[in-house]
Amino acid sequence: MATLYGRGRGKAGSHKPAVTEKSNFGSLSNKEIEEIIVKLGKQGISSAKIGLTLRDNYGVGNVRAALGKKIEKVLDENKIEHEPQEIVSLSKKIKKLKKHAENNKQDRVGKRGLQINEAKLRRIKKYHS
Repeated sequence: MATLYGRGRGKAGSHKPAVTEKSNFGSLSNKEIEEIIVKLGKQGISSAKIGLTLRDNYGVGNVRAALGKKIEKVLDENKIEHEPQEIVSLSKKIKKLKKHAENNKQDRVGKRGLQINEAKLRRIKKYHS
């Protein structure tokens, strides 16, 4: 999401290498990878945790390279309810900011940050609904 209140400098950092060919992820077929995603999704695990589990336990480094679609798309196709990861992380951040605002009543900059993040959460929820 683009920044509304910052200087608009963008996000720095490394990027994943472009995947030009389908990688071979051990002995798992595409069907087996999807079954694992569905099983973990039914347990209520977030898509980020599913990706970590696939990487660490099953040797699937990049689900999008293996299947040609993202984990959330697989969960949507199988009609599994899940909360988008950006909403979950923003909710955690807002919870921390509220706790900070209760303990530090004079922190006006922190309160403004809380307002900005709450507005961002409302916009994202409106987009996803």
